[in-house]
Amino acid sequence: MAKSDITGKRRLKAHNVSHSNIKTNRWQHVNVQRRRIWVPELKRFVSLNVTTRDIRSIDKLGISEYARRHGLNLARV
Repeated sequence: MAKSDITGKRRLKAHNVSHSNIKTNRWQHVNVQRRRIWVPELKRFVSLNVTTRDIRSIDKLGISEYARRHGLNLARV
C-alpha cells in the first residue's frame, strides 16, 4: 500500500457522485514517491517513501526539522 514513511498519509475513502446523485465508493490515492534524501547531520542518503507534499515541505524546512516535527528518527531509517 502506498504510504508516507514520515507522515503516515495513505489512501482515503471518497465517493463518485453521478448526475443522478448516486454515490459509489472509491479510493483517493496519495502521490507517493520513493526518494533518496541527503541528510547533512548524518552525512548520508536516506531512502524514504514520501508524498509530493512532504517533498515540498522538506525543501522548505529541511529533512531534519520535518522529521523531528513528525516524530521520525532518521538514524534508524
